[in-house]
Amino acid sequence: MYHYLQVAANVLKVSESVEINAPAEIVWGLAGDFGNLGAFHPAVAKTEIVEGTKRVLTLQDGGKINETLTAYSAKKTMMSYKVTESVLPVSDYTATFKVIAMGKSKSKVVWNAAFKRADQVATPAEGKDDATATKTITGV
Repeated sequence: MYHYLQVAANVLKVSESVEINAPAEIVWGLAGDFGNLGAFHPAVAKTEIVEGTKRVLTLQDGGKINETLTAYSAKKTMMSYKVTESVLPVSDYTATFKVIAMGKSKSKVVWNAAFKRADQVATPAEGKDDATATKTITGV
């Protein structure tokens, strides 16, 4: 797994990727279902499509995250979404998820997220700084 952090103009960015020994079409078939994030994400207990391109994620601890799908291409095996309401310590959260074929039996999953710390103040309270926000999102 690879990751990096970039900070620019109060926008924090995280990128994660992992190589999987499975064909891209198999990985996309599971991970590309916007209505079933819980099928592969251990923190998600339930995914509910509430209105067209909007979903509510219920986390294992009962927390809720509301998301809206902003782009989707089965052909390009990618989707983008934004968080509209969340228990996460961030705001203005957007992400893109992509599956890339690496031959017939291997693929790479890339997830990029951009967000701001939930409280953009000059001296944030303890536990509400850029590092904490980034650590939380990287843990996703």
